[in-house]
Amino acid sequence: MRTLLTLVRDNRNFRLLWFGQIVSQLGDWFNVVALYALLFELTGSATAVAGMMVMQLLPVAIVGPISGVIVDRFDRRRIMIAADLVRGAAVLGLILVRSSDTVWLAYVVTGVMVACSGFFEPARSATVPSIVPREQLVAANAISTGTWSAMLAIGASLGGGVTVLLGRDAAFVINALSFFTSAVFLWRMRVPAREASERATLGLQGVMDGLSYMRRHGDVARIALIKGGWAIVGGALLLLTVFGDRIFRIGDSSDAGIGILFAARGIGAFAGSLIISLIAARQGNLIRLIAPAYFVAGACYAALAIVPTIWFAAAIVIAAHVFGSMLWVASNVLLQMRVPDAFRGRVFSAELIVMALVQSAVAYSTAVALDLWHVDPRLLAAIVGLGLWVPALIWALAPRPSHR
Repeated sequence: MRTLLTLVRDNRNFRLLWFGQIVSQLGDWFNVVALYALLFELTGSATAVAGMMVMQLLPVAIVGPISGVIVDRFDRRRIMIAADLVRGAAVLGLILVRSSDTVWLAYVVTGVMVACSGFFEPARSATVPSIVPREQLVAANAISTGTWSAMLAIGASLGGGVTVLLGRDAAFVINALSFFTSAVFLWRMRVPAREASERATLGLQGVMDGLSYMRRHGDVARIALIKGGWAIVGGALLLLTVFGDRIFRIGDSSDAGIGILFAARGIGAFAGSLIISLIAARQGNLIRLIAPAYFVAGACYAALAIVPTIWFAAAIVIAAHVFGSMLWVASNVLLQMRVPDAFRGRVFSAELIVMALVQSAVAYSTAVALDLWHVDPRLLAAIVGLGLWVPALIWALAPRPSHR
């Protein structure tokens, strides 16, 4: 804990990056709860919500090949600022979604926002090693993941309440303001200049150079797939919305039930980020925890099939995301330690592409099973949870990446 506090106190650039993350992600989770509840209200369809989840992921895969090259070629701080400004303006378009006839606009707005995130997230991940000493990378990523988790818990909880009291438009406006505030913090950062020789070649050649680098470094390619394995839980995230709306509905509103389960997800991920900062000071420790984390998280999500109340469900979700958070931090730190600055943007973009494709496919398949095949949500929770055992077995049986 002392290491975490010291990093935030003494490192001005990281502190500004962190402040921007706090406000933008708090606004994001206000937005997500309101948006999912709005779609259920206007369409009554799990497929519509799953389509939105796909739209919150798939544009990353579309822009990923070029975004990685741009992140490795140009000023990463300015890329993040531009992405925040565009996202802040775009999210205001959700205010115009008033009926089933205008639902399409929600998908367009979300697509624009997520495409911008496809530039922002690789730039942020690639920037951290430039402003944080190597020995503090675990702490920096634990703080980042813990903040994402805390903002999920707080934003999901408050978001449900705000939408009930003030209406959904208030949540959308808060999200827009959060992006603009984040851009101000990022503008005040001072990131060390990079050598021109380290920057990527533009165009197709830059993409091919990145792929060639990953082919030559198999350990890096394997680590970049960790989040893709965890993305199997994308079906379970859709099920959290369904459980909150159909199984554990509180009163006349789905917002409260969805908010509780998404808040539980955030609490678990926050706890996991703190735990990993204590036990994983070395790369070897990070590598050894990957298979067990997959196993336990999968068992927890499978247990949703038998929980009797929303509070038991919330406890299970907390436990699952403790271990999911460990996977997330391990992936970030291992890549930041192993990948040189010249290739970080493309490697982190490739990681996001895999994660987006897997999560999109699982979420949409889960929705089809719910709406077209009428499969019980509890059975689907068991299937999705056990699906996490596939990457667990692969990591348990395959040779581990070297610690160097």
